[in-house]
Amino acid sequence: MRAYNFNAGPSALPLEVLQIAQQELVNFQGTGMSVMELSHRSKEYDAVHEKAKTLLKQLLNISDEYEVLFLQGGASLQFTMIPMNLLSKNTVANYVLTGSWSEKALAEAKKIGHVHVSASSKENQYKHIPSINDLEISDNAAYLHVTSNNTIYGTQWSEYPQLNNVELIADMSSDILSHEINVEQFSMIYAGAQKNLGPSGVTVVILKKELLTNSTNELPTMLNYRTHADKNSLYNTPPTFAIYTLSLVLEWLANSGGVKGIERVNNEKASLLYSCIDYSNGFYKPHAKMDSRSKMNVTFTLPSEELTKKFLVEAKEKGFIGLSGHRSVGGCRASIYNAVPLEACETLAYFMNAFYKRNQL
Repeated sequence: MRAYNFNAGPSALPLEVLQIAQQELVNFQGTGMSVMELSHRSKEYDAVHEKAKTLLKQLLNISDEYEVLFLQGGASLQFTMIPMNLLSKNTVANYVLTGSWSEKALAEAKKIGHVHVSASSKENQYKHIPSINDLEISDNAAYLHVTSNNTIYGTQWSEYPQLNNVELIADMSSDILSHEINVEQFSMIYAGAQKNLGPSGVTVVILKKELLTNSTNELPTMLNYRTHADKNSLYNTPPTFAIYTLSLVLEWLANSGGVKGIERVNNEKASLLYSCIDYSNGFYKPHAKMDSRSKMNVTFTLPSEELTKKFLVEAKEKGFIGLSGHRSVGGCRASIYNAVPLEACETLAYFMNAFYKRNQL
């Protein structure tokens, strides 16, 4: 029996994807080799690489105005590459602080050039997403950086600012492909794979081609977006197995009704858990404010540390994995990414309701 996997990342993968990968593990499509053994210059791997790019473009409706790159180093390396490639001496990088990952992105940009905090919810323990109307964009802004979903605090942007003459960049590591977005609204989107796209090891970057003119030859070769765009993400050996699994996840998503179809399921999963919280008479207390609640990471606390420990122990006995909250927030967290089945959330909701009835004060 498979566990009910609510880990925040690396996180659940679709069972169908794992089964295909298992079947093809030692003999990929009659090659007599695993995907992990194929040359990244071979026609067999090239088909895998192009399949992943094509499916991603189709699912997100990405136009030819954008490059799709498969990079390494996780989203954390993008915190550095973005200002290195896009921030000049005469411009300012703007950041909206909504949690730990946006703080880390800001800290890296400070090492490269001038920065400005356009808005922050830190003073409110990151319980909400700042209003678009409250954003203060600096003069000479190179870009505005946002983190679309905050895994630790359980908050998520429901709409994005419409900007004139300022590039909008989003770290979508934890909610990419979970709901429909207009890619044309962004100059760049990036996402580590290990939450909604596949296993850890590959990072997807969707970048407007016109921005590549900012990537100068003075940059280190591997930290230059143009290097990877010019070589179709094959300048050096890519994480081939991670990209292969990414292609399988994208195929699974396409066969599951695409982004629109998975969004309906995600809404249902989130509604199940938030209903448990809202109707528990304060027994389960959400961290995020109502209008900023994440549909990917449901965060909540219980009335006492003793009850929290009891909840987690009993949950583990029932097969629920990964429900501990982040150490900076405490409490509990259920990460319900695309691959977490509806059944897992239904079973968790039943457990939460039963636990509340048994332990309400």
